Amino acid sequence: MTSLVREIPAAPSAIALMHFSNRLTFETDCSDVYGSQQAGEVDFVLVDVRGPLAFERGHVPGAINLPGRLLTAQALAHYPKTSLFVVYCAGPHCNGANKAAVKLAALGYPVKEMIGGVTGWLDEGFALSAGVQRAVGCEC
Repeated sequence: MTSLVREIPAAPSAIALMHFSNRLTFETDCSDVYGSQQAGEVDFVLVDVRGPLAFERGHVPGAINLPGRLLTAQALAHYPKTSLFVVYCAGPHCNGANKAAVKLAALGYPVKEMIGGVTGWLDEGFALSAGVQRAVGCEC
């Protein structure tokens, strides 16, 4: 009898290596962002893409608030094209970070998503900079 896990065979190791390595070029996690901040190695722009009200209620320390709808060439003109943007939204239930990543990439900026968003940040036990210590809604 085959388990549900093995019902669809795993990819060959070489393909799995390529797949998972490629995923890491598109995403980072809350722990890596926090660890970089704690080490003083913040070589990226952390962007909360939720609306201003959600941002005010609580956001990841060091983040700037640029709702996805405001990500334009004009709004980003003072950032060099080599600036790495790390975007996040409310959590896995929200695709605002994905939409923002598309806009940033289309504008020629390197971008990664902080997977988990605010929900992931709180799940890791990290505090928000201000406001309510719970996940807040998306106004993307």
